[in-house]
Amino acid sequence: MKLAETVTFGGSALDRAAELRGDAVALGRLAARPGARVVWLRGGEPLVEGPEEAPRLARTPLAEAPGTEPVFLGREDGEGVWAAIAPGEEMAAGGRRWVELRGVMAGLSPRDAELAVTAKAVLGWHLGHGFCAVCGTRSNVAMAGWRRDCPNCKSQHFPRTDPVVIMLITRGNDVLLGRSPGWPEGMHSLLAGFMEPGETVEAAVRREVWEEAGVRVGRVDYLASQPWPFPASLMLGCRGEALSGGITLDPNELEAALWVPRERLMRVFLGQDAQIRAPRVGAIAGFLMRKWLEDRLD
Repeated sequence: MKLAETVTFGGSALDRAAELRGDAVALGRLAARPGARVVWLRGGEPLVEGPEEAPRLARTPLAEAPGTEPVFLGREDGEGVWAAIAPGEEMAAGGRRWVELRGVMAGLSPRDAELAVTAKAVLGWHLGHGFCAVCGTRSNVAMAGWRRDCPNCKSQHFPRTDPVVIMLITRGNDVLLGRSPGWPEGMHSLLAGFMEPGETVEAAVRREVWEEAGVRVGRVDYLASQPWPFPASLMLGCRGEALSGGITLDPNELEAALWVPRERLMRVFLGQDAQIRAPRVGAIAGFLMRKWLEDRLD
């Protein structure tokens, strides 16, 4: 899909400089430069600045981050950038503020979005994986924040990403939408589900659609992906062709599911449908639906 990387969090060609993660000397030199910067998170919320309609990820001098254990994110214009968990509330001053990432993700620049999604995912992983999964010993941060090492059994642990298939299932002029329990009133989206060990992407699409809605799927094609740090997923956007039309819900997964004609989906995105609300702005579900409406899924 030619437009795949234009999805929110789709990437900005950040130089992650992975070759420096194990080079303490080179990282030290980069950290000592006046241009070294750090981005901050607090409870998973990034620190931003600028106007509400166009927020920017705040960057402060790395020298202002004593006592923290920052994660090296990469280089911007040759200067290093790190991410750290804020030590307190005092950083939200002078126009800077903490925001919920879902609420601002569509307004961030591609670079700020990539930095924010990476920082949230990796820092969140450290918070939940402080102990060795093999022997239970407290592990140590290594490789500039991209690994944890167990001092007891010598096991190495790496940040995890959970693959999730999300699928645009069509049947002629209709697309299959579903609604999960607890969602805001009227909100509908594409069906999605976690992949299982030993499963291909295509098989996961067919299994999830059958389990959740009782619809058989034939041909499956990959379209685009989106890092989704809530908490640590990679959304694998696919298109599937339905072989059947009858819907049988799994009530544990879906509250409702229905076939929506292209013409009605257009009204949904225009805010002119009384029963169906479009997915959250910035989510890959809305991106795929819009490209389907525009006939741009190639």
